[in-house]
Amino acid sequence: MGTKGGEIACGADFYVLPEGCIANILSLTTPPDACRLSLVSPIFRSAAESDDVWERFLPADYQAIVARSDGFSPAVIGSKKKLYLHHCDAPLLIDGGRKSFSLDKWSGKKCYMIAARSLTIIWGDTPDYWGWISLPESRFEEVAELRAVCWLEIRGKINTGMLSPETTYGAYLVCKYKSAYGLDYCTADVSVGILGCESFVQTVYLDPAAGERQPKKQRHVGVVSRRHRRRAFMLASQAAVPREGDGRKMPKERGDGWFEIELGEYVHKGGEDEELEMSLKEVKTLHWKGGLIVQGIEIRPKEGNP
Repeated sequence: MGTKGGEIACGADFYVLPEGCIANILSLTTPPDACRLSLVSPIFRSAAESDDVWERFLPADYQAIVARSDGFSPAVIGSKKKLYLHHCDAPLLIDGGRKSFSLDKWSGKKCYMIAARSLTIIWGDTPDYWGWISLPESRFEEVAELRAVCWLEIRGKINTGMLSPETTYGAYLVCKYKSAYGLDYCTADVSVGILGCESFVQTVYLDPAAGERQPKKQRHVGVVSRRHRRRAFMLASQAAVPREGDGRKMPKERGDGWFEIELGEYVHKGGEDEELEMSLKEVKTLHWKGGLIVQGIEIRPKEGNP
């Protein structure tokens, strides 16, 4: 097969292959490749649309994952290609609505989001510090709203057996901001690693506009001495003044209207069955902070995966 005059030219050998054979070859490629090759000829188009091809692009444990949902029926979607694309665009709630499952459109690898209710949030059950609210733009029934804490710590876990093999995953705290305070002048420590093993810790900014505003008076809850207020404010102001090239990442806005804070990455070779822990912690400045809304922690393949 080659190109001539900007058009794809097929040798006669391709036309003598049965459609099933072509479908088998296409199933060994990737979803984008199958779509591109469907332009070669009518027989390639027919093979590229077949259920045999797109079923191979679905995860091997797809049926077991769907069984964890609340009554979702793949049959109502139609063809396997439509089913694949459906899971790329519409996350499926599983495990009683505490997680969501989706597919990476380019690779077909598995993506998950762990709902805030399934995360370990320090003081999360204390109404003065955290509240639980519903938002129409969230995929989950509840999200966590930070009201006022000095000690900010959020952790999540997922079994590595749920992930796609031979894949580098990134973990992200998915959040929003509402009348936020105390986040713009502090940094947080984040990490991703196997539970019980030493993890690489990085430092990130909590505010997407860190350093663009001047320090302002902090809001305080409870009895806090003037000396401690002044010290906390000085530490917070010093901690989050971005320095060019310091390597610290900031929250990024997503296409769905939420922000995400990268927690780290994990290379999953496959075959392991361990607990992967992801965490965010800000306990150094110990000044009051609030206005962070947490939807969950997302685990998805990083760009550039094979």
